[in-house]
This record gives sequence, C-alpha cells and structure tokens, in this order.
Amino acid sequence: MARTIREATLDSRTARSNLKTGTKKSGEKKKSGDDIHFRTLIPGELHLGYRRHQSGVPGVWLARIYVKKMSGEKGSPYKKVVLGRADDYQDADGEKVLTFGQAQKLAYKAAEDAERESKEAAIAQEEAAKPKPLTVKDAIEDYIVFLKAHKKTGRDAERRANVLILPTLGDVAVVDLTTDQLAKWRDALAAAPARLRTRPTEDQRYKPAPATADEKRARRATVNRTLTVLKGALNRAFKLGRVNDDLAWRRVEPFSNVSAAREDFLSKEEITRFLNAADEGSGFRAIAQAALLTGCRYGELCNLNAKDFEHGRIVVRESKSGKPRRVRLTPEAVNFFTEHVAGLAKDAPMFVKSDGERWGPSHQIRPMLAACVAAKIKPVGFHQLRHTYASLSIMNGALLNAVARNLGHANTSMVEKHYGHLTDDYMDEAIRVGVPEFGITKPGKVVPFEPADRFLLNRADVVELEPDQMVVKKDRK
Repeated sequence: MARTIREATLDSRTARSNLKTGTKKSGEKKKSGDDIHFRTLIPGELHLGYRRHQSGVPGVWLARIYVKKMSGEKGSPYKKVVLGRADDYQDADGEKVLTFGQAQKLAYKAAEDAERESKEAAIAQEEAAKPKPLTVKDAIEDYIVFLKAHKKTGRDAERRANVLILPTLGDVAVVDLTTDQLAKWRDALAAAPARLRTRPTEDQRYKPAPATADEKRARRATVNRTLTVLKGALNRAFKLGRVNDDLAWRRVEPFSNVSAAREDFLSKEEITRFLNAADEGSGFRAIAQAALLTGCRYGELCNLNAKDFEHGRIVVRESKSGKPRRVRLTPEAVNFFTEHVAGLAKDAPMFVKSDGERWGPSHQIRPMLAACVAAKIKPVGFHQLRHTYASLSIMNGALLNAVARNLGHANTSMVEKHYGHLTDDYMDEAIRVGVPEFGITKPGKVVPFEPADRFLLNRADVVELEPDQMVVKKDRK
C-alpha cells in the first residue's frame, strides 16, 4: 500500500535546514526513503524530493515519477531521478547546484522524458509480442527439414537454396514477395555464370557467362530446378496456413523448352571397353556393373545393403522420391548379385571402396573419368550409366512402362521424354509385323515414279565460257 506523502516546505534554505535528516537510532534499520522530503508537483504522478544530509553537507534534489508498469514487470511503479545538489551552502549554477525553482523545472522535464521512454518501451514490447512475418529463409528451412525427413532431394535443395535463393531473397517476408520481383530474380539467375567446384580455402570460381544457345538452355534448365525448390518451399508454407496467398509465385513461370533429352549413352562395344578399364581393386567396377544391370541411381546403389538383394530383385529402400521400390532383374543381373553378396552379412554395405567404407557423394567422379579415358570413349558421368540401361533396354524392345517402373518413375512421361525417340524404328517394325493385311489393295500396273534421265545434268554437259559464267552443251528435250 502506498504511503501518504507529507508535504514539506522546500523553497528556502531555512525551511530545508529544519527538516529531519532521517538518521536512525542505534539498532534500528533505516528504511529506504526515510530521509527524503517531498513536495507534490502533479498529484499522484510527480513529486519533487529533497534528501537532507547532516549539517555541513548540501542536500540533494530528486524527482519521484509515477511510471506505468509494463506487462509482467515487477517492482515499484515510481521512478526516482537525481536532479542535482541543493543550494544549501553555495549559490546555484543551474547545472550541478540548483535552487528550488530550478529543481522544479528539471523535475517536470524528467517526467516528460520518463513518459516518452515508457511509451517507447510499450511500443517495443508490443512489437516484440507480435508474430514475426515469415521470411523466405524461414520457409526454405522448414521445407529442407521436410525433404530430409520424407524424400532424398533435401541435400540438393539445401545446396541450391544456400547458393542461389537465400543470398537474394532470404530476408524478404513471404507476404511482401511480388511476381515482378521473383521474375527479375529468375532472369538474373539465368544470365549469371555458373559456379565451378572450388576448394573451401579459395575464392569461388565461375564459368564464363552463358553465350551459346546450348549454354543458355542449360543455364535456364538449372534455374528451373532452383525455381522448383523455391516454389516448393513457398507452397508448403501456403498449405500449412503460414501465408494466406500464393498468387505472387504462382504467376512466375519456368523457362520453356529448356529440358533437353539426355541422349548420351554407351554402346555395347563401349560398355565392354569401359568395364574392362574400370578399376576393380577400388570397388568401382562392381558398382558400375550394378548401375548398368539395374538402372539405379548412384545414391541408391551407395545405400544398398546385402539384404536388399532378395528373391531375385533389388529392393531400393531409399529412393529419390522417398518411396521404396523393387527393381526386376535379368538372369545376368541375378547371377551378378548372387555372386557379389555371397558371404556378406545381411546389414553389410553391398558396395564398398578399397578401404571398406561405403561409396559416398562425389567418390565416383574421378574413377568414372579415369575409366572413360582409359577406354578411349567420350567422358560421361555416372548417371549416364542409368541412361545407357534405359536406352539399350528400350532399343531391345522393353516396354516403356516396365522400364519406367524399374527406374522409379510414377509413369512413362519421363521415359518417353528422354528415350521415346529411340523407339521409332522399333514401333515401325512392330506395326509392319503385327498389323495384318486386309486385302484392300491388289498389285497393279502402277510403279513408283523415278526421275527421268533427261532432267539430269552431268558435269560433262557443262563447259566454262568465263570465270563466272557457264552454258549447257545440249538442249533439254
């Protein structure tokens, strides 16, 4: 309960000299404020205080200000501000030594300052209590966590976001994104040079800016994949109700006609040379053979254990899509895996390097290049072994649906896009062999038209008159 303020006379030295000093008796505990005498300036809000010291020591002016407490804040609602010394024994200078009138003015000013500070603190507390707007960085981080938990594309998405999305858009609130802003980001990214693999201790290296049509196409394809990551993160935030509108990014279209079909694959003769050149001692030949026999991705092969070969099939438990699948095998592939896993514990890695450790990210790059060079074939990446499996299977008459399911695609659209052109000759042959004749046409006297000799000219029929003129020796009939 607040104590009643007893009004003290403070406007003269004489009156102040008659005030008590608030000294305590022996053994008593002095209470805070017992030696301060107050004069009301604004009832309930502002008082001018004077602390009387012992004789010979000047007293001190102070202001006692009522300050509204913040939510959850404890303690007294009053704030004491020291104003300066009283002019008890020396003349006032208006700064350190003050008269009663000067102390009053400073007390009012202190109250104004305290009120302003209190309002600023209240505004700051209110702002801090408000939920912070979701930024692109927040949406990306949540999306990466989701991908890593449910799919196999989390690492690639995280790398793309850190390098290509967050430096430009990371701090932007999702609600503030505009279609124009995102379109400009997309276009600037397409015009920028691609990054090169660089050691951590070196400055980032870059390729030259895309100049040719194929370089621009490839760069735009990269931007499309990055745009997919950004849209995936923003769509997830929208789906979870963290933002109320998705129009800004829904209007941003990817570049069209940039995803060229991957036509690089090895011929049977090149496969033989490649496998003969592949290093067997390092374990690379075995994992390369498995890629050609199954069409599995490099990462899928790295994660296989011996137990994943069962009942003549390969069980891919960790796929790019996050869904497990069973890969059907040819008799040749069954024989290979039967021999390869013989003697291995069920939970042992199926493919290991010479040091006994699993194959991991980028471990395949150098041995792949070395094998291509030794085999004297055009260098290709490990992923082209997957294309080789698909291409040769289709060219050998395998159904698109069967190949698509073995590769882990939900439908045949990807297979048709990348390998459909390979089936044209086989489709033509299938039609010629499979569709019956109906006896509609009979052999007749009409023969295919052939060009007449009289319309053909030979070099011997032409003679030169002038360096830039020629004439025909005989007339056309």
